[in-house]
Amino acid sequence: MAQDFESNGKRITNSATTIYTSNSDDAIVGLRFANILTTTDTLSVWITDAQDSDAVRYLIKDVSVPPASSIELIQGSSKVVIQTGDKVRAQSGTANGFDCWISIVDAIST
Repeated sequence: MAQDFESNGKRITNSATTIYTSNSDDAIVGLRFANILTTTDTLSVWITDAQDSDAVRYLIKDVSVPPASSIELIQGSSKVVIQTGDKVRAQSGTANGFDCWISIVDAIST
């Protein structure tokens, strides 16, 4: 069965921003953030588990990213599997501090 690749971009603010909500068993195959400011900013990225709404699982927390730099959290052959209803979220230390691009394989076939 062919795989369905999807992507999405978001501007990350200083309040929790949902980047992606899974609608099936999906795999994140790329997740990049670019600091678009002229100063260092902090970034946190986490997954909220749909099965446990109180569960927040951080991929990174309060990492400092230099100005005009980027950080790639998932790259190469790495993958993060998420299930229906899980949300990938991020927050910047400054309003509109980051641009994000996520790449996903939707509805992983078994």
